[in-house]
Amino acid sequence: MNIRRVLIFAPTLISLVLLSSFFWVPSYDAQTRGNPGRLRQFITAAGGDANLLNPVLAADSSSGQINGLIFEGLLDYDENLNFRGRVAESWRIYEQAYFHLNDKAATARWGRVDGTTLVAKLSESLRQEGAAWDHVKDIALLPPESSTQTVTIGAPSAQKQVTLRIQAPARIRLTLDRVDQLLFDHLAVLLGPEYFSSFDPAPYVTPDAPLSSDSHLELARQVLPATVHNPVIEFHLRPNVRFHDGHALTAADVLFTYNTIMNPRNISPRIPDFEPVQSVAAIDPLTVRIVYKRLYSPALGTWAMGILPAHLLDDAHLQTEATAKGLKPGEFTLRKSDFNRHPVGSGPFVFEEWQSDRYLRLRRFEDYWEGAPNYHQYAMRIIPDPLTQEMEFYAGTVDDYNVLPHQVARLSRDERFHPFSGTALGYSYIGYNLRRPPFDDPRVRRALGMAIDTNQIIKYVLYGQGERITGPFPKQTDYYNHDVKPLPYDPQGALKLLAEAGWQPGPDGVLQKNGRRLAFTLITNNGNPERKAILAVAQDAWKQIGVEVNTDLLEWSVFVEKRVNQLDFDALILGWSMGFDPDLYQIWHSSQSGPFQLNFVGFKNAEADDLILKIRQEYDHRQQVAYCHRLHEIIAEAQPYTFLYVKRWTALLDKRIVRQINLPDGRVEIKPITPTKTGNYTYYFNQWIKLSHSPEATP
Repeated sequence: MNIRRVLIFAPTLISLVLLSSFFWVPSYDAQTRGNPGRLRQFITAAGGDANLLNPVLAADSSSGQINGLIFEGLLDYDENLNFRGRVAESWRIYEQAYFHLNDKAATARWGRVDGTTLVAKLSESLRQEGAAWDHVKDIALLPPESSTQTVTIGAPSAQKQVTLRIQAPARIRLTLDRVDQLLFDHLAVLLGPEYFSSFDPAPYVTPDAPLSSDSHLELARQVLPATVHNPVIEFHLRPNVRFHDGHALTAADVLFTYNTIMNPRNISPRIPDFEPVQSVAAIDPLTVRIVYKRLYSPALGTWAMGILPAHLLDDAHLQTEATAKGLKPGEFTLRKSDFNRHPVGSGPFVFEEWQSDRYLRLRRFEDYWEGAPNYHQYAMRIIPDPLTQEMEFYAGTVDDYNVLPHQVARLSRDERFHPFSGTALGYSYIGYNLRRPPFDDPRVRRALGMAIDTNQIIKYVLYGQGERITGPFPKQTDYYNHDVKPLPYDPQGALKLLAEAGWQPGPDGVLQKNGRRLAFTLITNNGNPERKAILAVAQDAWKQIGVEVNTDLLEWSVFVEKRVNQLDFDALILGWSMGFDPDLYQIWHSSQSGPFQLNFVGFKNAEADDLILKIRQEYDHRQQVAYCHRLHEIIAEAQPYTFLYVKRWTALLDKRIVRQINLPDGRVEIKPITPTKTGNYTYYFNQWIKLSHSPEATP
């Protein structure tokens, strides 16, 4: 269970009195005196309250933290960042790929052949090629099909619907035991280089309204593509997983959860994750088959999302709830349901109580499929003030504390606490608007990066709690290319690069080129001390090499809506929070560089675009890593960002908190809590327990 900080708070055991805008809670010693039950409670603190306890709808971190305890996904990541089964005990990934018969191309290669003959010739060719085609397990001829499809065409102000009558020719289906994004490239060698590119779908598609030949062909290619990849994931569920009300979790619940996400009335933030899905089917109570309409390698990770109970949230139950509340059933959606404040999942903890802006309380699920957690209760107290959180941790009234950078050196030496630290998933950077000179010249961007002493920023702004970073992938994953070295701090080298680009000192010392001064404005959002400090450091560093820089701090909404989204900036300071998946399409692909898109710096590189698409379509991990390393090199060379640092985090636990492993023979083994290689110290949270004294834990 991936938990950063989690919770338990029992009002029957702990008194709460509102005094001077903070909660008073008895100290840990006072709580445990005559009350051993406190040892089986875990209490954490959060700066903000949860919003929705529903994994399909929630988007905030506090809600996600609680949802991760109440709900269970089909899988998650293990300590080595490999997928492991949760609700699903196993799965397999394979592919069905299709292409249409192209009589003209086939005749040019083999003479006049029908579909049956073509399948026989292709099968024989694959056998002759040997082991390279062992992953193709079946080749079948599918008959011609007739269908109709209605599409919307035209600009938003003049849209119209066109119905297409489709008389598709016969298709050949190949079934593979793995996904092969280069399948059709390899088949083109056997079938002829123009077999797929010369397929003309227009004669098979008849619109019910006149269209230009170009529009007709474009629509025909959309509804009748020459080739189709359909990756498939089959999940096999555990037979002993139950929801907290005792109802069995089955394939029907997985299908229901998917349909709930895709229902536009629910406005789920997860829709983009599941848009590539073509169909989800419950094959039997314990088997789910998901077919994708195109290659999409992040697919497996999306099913870590928690599964909803269909028997509590189907249309009949929502209509009943709407009627009971005096609301119109047709206007009542999942977002309005009481379920979101009284959730029922299948995870290790059961929802118990939620007092808004005060606390959330859970209890352990005795029938959890993997065994009940050691902690009996879990609570999240809402404590917005970091100083109050710190004081509560010292008193033992919360069990963990996320240390601020300036506190690390002092608190990590405190013998009462066990410190954990790791590299964050994200990075800070200075981004340049590549559409505007002088940032359209990579030499200028590199020179600006070389003029900044990032190591000094890490030392003095982050109190040493950060690391240099050189590219766009999380540093603790194998997608990150460690062979790419950080830009050196070299102001003289920066001046040489600028001179190569034509920039020479003017009479006042400011660099000039063709009568234009090297001057621009660097902006960031107000309310972030780190970014404000970087603003000052960068301005001073660039001034030292003859660059005139103005700075501006903007309110967040103005910064994002008026400047970033509208692409109205010279350079800016920002950061990305990343996940483990290497898909960088939204941030770096050239098609995503328009207003309101995330490639707002305007990075465009044909090889990078190709690699980005290959990464999100590649299912072989080693090949995916190779693509990522090359993409990292390209971006680092182009320097659309000056990559600054990734922060380190530090968390503290009382040393009395340990792992208690309950062995099958009844013995108990005590181990210290140790982080995974990614720094995740909460990986074995369900085995945590707090002892009455600091143990001599076995290694």
